[in-house]
Amino acid sequence: MPVIAFILLGSVVLLPAVALMALRWAASSGQFRCPDKAALLPFDEVEPVGLETDRILGGNRR
Repeated sequence: MPVIAFILLGSVVLLPAVALMALRWAASSGQFRCPDKAALLPFDEVEPVGLETDRILGGNRR
């Protein structure tokens, strides 16, 4: 029983601590500075902004 309690207590303390450290690192390294530019990263000249080229669920066939 003490092993299970130790694992549960460790996960309750350790996981949020790691998440907060990751959030602090992201904020201090500038990951949140320009969210508009980051939102456009998946687009390129093959699939420009505003042009759907995917055929998910049978939509937008040419």
